[in-house]
Amino acid sequence: MTEAFPPTWTAQILTTSPLIAPARQFTYPQHVPGEEDALNRGALLLNIKPANAPNFLATCALGFRDPTLPTAIYPCPNPDDLLAIAGGYAYLIPTQHPETCLHLPLRPVTQVLPAPSANCMLLAGFHEVAAIGANGLLWQSARLSWEGITLTEVRENTLHGLGWNLQTDREIPFTLDLTTGQHQGGGFNS
Repeated sequence: MTEAFPPTWTAQILTTSPLIAPARQFTYPQHVPGEEDALNRGALLLNIKPANAPNFLATCALGFRDPTLPTAIYPCPNPDDLLAIAGGYAYLIPTQHPETCLHLPLRPVTQVLPAPSANCMLLAGFHEVAAIGANGLLWQSARLSWEGITLTEVRENTLHGLGWNLQTDREIPFTLDLTTGQHQGGGFNS
């Protein structure tokens, strides 16, 4: 994905806290009601080196301990931004100003798909899709599924995917305009 969005930062996923921690340290999420014990589930530890700034330690609480949910880091359309996914929780970290990290509302994130032709990163959850652009969160779609979305491909500024329908127990195709976040089809009908 670094070919799609070349970052200005470097980052290393750590398996344990460093013996000598950097002077700057940030813990995410910051003061979210109901998430007081989030770090008890575990955390993704990152040593991040922004361009022209000192490195810092980011501790990103896991959303869930489920190993099927993604835990990884991704470059973004804004080359200074880093997207950290920790057990399905998504953190958009501006590496030049990590104190302004955005804990994305899509919880959990189940799949990430870069869409360089639309200059965005797409994140799927159980019910909706969200897009991250050069200026942060672009949009979050309406509900597309009763419980489960699969992102299949991006063609001509349109996302193609599948959303599960409760009544038919089938995955129903949908398309989503990457400019507006508006969709057609999908498995959820209210």
